[in-house]
Amino acid sequence: MGRLHLRRRPVLISALVLLVLAYVAVVLGSSRWVGPARVDLTTDHLYTLAPGTKRIIDNLHRPLRLTLYFSEHATRDLPQLRSYEQRVNEMLQEMVARSHGRIRLRVVDPVPYSDDEASAEGNGLTAASGGSNGERVFFGLVGSTLPPGIDSEQDPDDATVAGGRTLSIPFFDPSREVFLEYDIAKLLYELNEPDKPHIGVISSLPVLGNPILGKPPWTVMRQLQQLFDVESLDPAKLKRVPADIKVLLLIHPKHLSDDAQYALDQYVLGGGHLVVFVDPDAESDTTPYINAETGATDDHNSDLPKLFADWGVLYDPTQVLLDRARALPIELAGVNLTHPAMLGLGTQELNHDDVVTASLQRVNVSSAGHFDLAPHATTRLIPLLQSSADAELVPAQRVIEASSDPASLLQGYQPANQLYTIAARLRGTFTSAFPDRAGQPGHLAASKPDSEVILVADTDLLTDRLWVDTQTFLGQPTLVAIANNGDFVTNLVDNLSGSSALLSIRGRATSQRPFTRVESLQRAADRKFLQKKQELESELAETKQRLAELQPVKGDHDSTASAEQKREIEQFLKRKLAISKELRDVQHQLNAEIDALGFRLKVINIVLVPALLVLIGLLYGWRRMRRNRRGGR
Repeated sequence: MGRLHLRRRPVLISALVLLVLAYVAVVLGSSRWVGPARVDLTTDHLYTLAPGTKRIIDNLHRPLRLTLYFSEHATRDLPQLRSYEQRVNEMLQEMVARSHGRIRLRVVDPVPYSDDEASAEGNGLTAASGGSNGERVFFGLVGSTLPPGIDSEQDPDDATVAGGRTLSIPFFDPSREVFLEYDIAKLLYELNEPDKPHIGVISSLPVLGNPILGKPPWTVMRQLQQLFDVESLDPAKLKRVPADIKVLLLIHPKHLSDDAQYALDQYVLGGGHLVVFVDPDAESDTTPYINAETGATDDHNSDLPKLFADWGVLYDPTQVLLDRARALPIELAGVNLTHPAMLGLGTQELNHDDVVTASLQRVNVSSAGHFDLAPHATTRLIPLLQSSADAELVPAQRVIEASSDPASLLQGYQPANQLYTIAARLRGTFTSAFPDRAGQPGHLAASKPDSEVILVADTDLLTDRLWVDTQTFLGQPTLVAIANNGDFVTNLVDNLSGSSALLSIRGRATSQRPFTRVESLQRAADRKFLQKKQELESELAETKQRLAELQPVKGDHDSTASAEQKREIEQFLKRKLAISKELRDVQHQLNAEIDALGFRLKVINIVLVPALLVLIGLLYGWRRMRRNRRGGR
């Protein structure tokens, strides 16, 4: 028996070694190829990537390297920014996990006077002031494509390799947290698409300038030409919009042929992204159309009646929007005044739930129109720019006639107390406005659900005079932006030129979770305070009135009146002290309720939840033991 036992020992040792090696292999393999189970239990699914983001990551052609620059030391006294950095980092980690090795992330602290700080500045990151000890704060993302032959697992310090492309998010602004996923996904998409998107422009205005006359393009177009491949299309020859046109800008359409309108109709139904700029009074339109038969001229307005009617859009090219609450100051004949048809739309009039207008501060428009939906419309109108409630509509001809006296537009001013939509997303399922052409090859009868067209009821916002000012710097003329009109147009094209996956990513909720129960208690206490304050002020007024009535009329009543005044004053002071005590009691009650709520939360988190988990574990173990015992019988 002893010999048999000795013979079995090497076999057992070998089996044990093989078992250990197999265990190590499984652990290493699972850590390398099998991701941990991830469950997002947040209310708004903050850590769950949108389907559009997943499609962008899954379709990456080349490995990418992301470098998150965050000034760890400089933000030690900025807890809000540090909390947001954790949110950004977790979002990036989620994308890295989804990429299965195609994205590599590195976090860098660019300390002052270091190579990392120089790299951050060289890659276009913006430093914010206000860090600890006056240090600059970097908080941005740099993304780079890795050339063929360079793996994403390679050390990022070997980074700058010829052939790679680099883009950046200059600074993660906490106010844009709702668009955090969109901004990062957009960076990934642009890194994955090496060529500039192709943009088409159809315009009856000289937005692209006139090389023959030496007139340069408008500033907004020069900005677009730096970011996109811009092509001008001739509406007189337009039969079909080229398939490679990502976005088509239709500016001031006037008297388009049926063929051109049909081309636009089919472009939208095929998933194209159309931006329409119309205007009831285009002030930059200096060549009005003259009808050869009637001799009549139009009033510098533009419209798209056939397509608007089919889309369920109401637009009146003869009405101009006035808004005295947003009127811009102008100087006319040496006199400073405000023009109610020239509007400066501020943050209250911009849709800050939309990625296009979220970061804008002001957009200037002039003699703008408005959009509405027809009763039969099946589409949705999502405003981007609106008027204030202090707005009214007037005939466009009246605005034209008041060009030398804008103040006359305020005579008989009657605001409608409603918000008028100046620019909007029109979203829904579009049908063809040309059913009679159904027999033509490739004809589309309807679009996909949630197709989109952008509508803007003003063309003057594109002109330089409304948003840029020419100043002289070191003897050279320099353009300085006084409004965000250029950013508005660039954001529109930038947003629409992305893939459908990118467009599907909407704003998300923020990671800041307010204490709604505490806020409710605070509001209830505020109401009690207000009630007590009003009570005190009412009694104070009554006491003053009573004291006035007790003023002595005759000299022989001085002592009596004085005594009554003293009693009234003493009663008032006693009541004032009582009300002050009640105010303190209300505050103490609020603090007590908040403390009690905090205690209940601590009991739940520290005692109840762990106890529940232990109980579940014991129950599971007990059921497993019973099952094993039954199996052994």
